[in-house]
Amino acid sequence: QVRTVESGGGLVQSGGSLTLSCAYSGSPSNINTMGWYRQTPGKQRDMVATITSGGNVNYADSVKGRFTIFRDNSKNTVYLQMNSLKPEDTAVYFCNVDRVFGNDVWGQGTQVTVSS
Repeated sequence: QVRTVESGGGLVQSGGSLTLSCAYSGSPSNINTMGWYRQTPGKQRDMVATITSGGNVNYADSVKGRFTIFRDNSKNTVYLQMNSLKPEDTAVYFCNVDRVFGNDVWGQGTQVTVSS
């Protein structure tokens, strides 16, 4: 069964840094875009950052200049480097793999908590 495995969440103070990683177990040739989304209780899941197979990136305005998304195609892994974290970045972060064929694959989510 194709899946993603996320890691790297945790508790950090405001201004700190964390790096999330997401490893995808499926075929690399079937990957279109990989990305990170986040969700807080009672709210919709929002895009944080995405990266295409060609390396084109897109960021939510709220994280531009602080977060960096990158991928290691040899490992089928996407990363999210988060710097200058703020309390409003607190959320469950989900990895997403948009596939060429088949439905999107979502990770189980990893909690990021930023204390003030």
